[in-house]
Amino acid sequence: MASVVLVHGIRTSASMWRTHERLLAEAGVPHLAVDLPGHGARREETFTLERCRAVLDEAVASVPPPHVVAGLSLGSYVAADWAATTTGPEALLLASCGTRPRGVGLTGYLALASLIGRLPDRGLGLHTWSARRVLGPEVAADLLEGGVALDAMVPTLRALSGFDLLGALAHVDAPVWFVNGAWDHFRVEERRVVEAARAATLVVVPGAGHLVALDRPEAFVRVLVDVARQADVTWRARSRARSGRR
Repeated sequence: MASVVLVHGIRTSASMWRTHERLLAEAGVPHLAVDLPGHGARREETFTLERCRAVLDEAVASVPPPHVVAGLSLGSYVAADWAATTTGPEALLLASCGTRPRGVGLTGYLALASLIGRLPDRGLGLHTWSARRVLGPEVAADLLEGGVALDAMVPTLRALSGFDLLGALAHVDAPVWFVNGAWDHFRVEERRVVEAARAATLVVVPGAGHLVALDRPEAFVRVLVDVARQADVTWRARSRARSGRR
């Protein structure tokens, strides 16, 4: 089975994937969840796309091939950027990245992040309350376990401001699965984003929002396991062809 590397969303950490890691283990899928710069165990590091590429290089090198890299929101943009600069992954699963991080949307998001950062607790109470209300206590506990990167929002969003998502996808050789929640507000450019990839499959999960992987973890992992199985079959066939075996 292909190995899966999991890349979290903004202000969260690798701990958000705990339910998914349990489900992947039950399915016999090797996996590794990483912390991005400015988040989790790397909270003291500065977030840059260049440093994110190094983190994913290290993660992929630490688990056996073939590799599937799966991201949620920020993690999807990071994974797409990394995959455009390497021949490493056999497949990508990009969730909740149905719009480009640019223009009015990004400006508004930056303004909101700046306002939240001025709260006395820098937004911890609001983040905790919304996580528990939207996701429920158990999923929220996993989300919060690795800590909340209170100071990561603004620098992370600024680092993404020059990122060309469509250009990155056009340079990705591996097949890409896009997984979006039906109620995700990031779907405004979904068709354009999907069409930018050379080989794309779109999965829309009913009843899920932007945090599709957390809203519907079982459905998300079912797709991810299927991608890992297909990636493994493709990689083994390619390996046999290279070695001259039939």
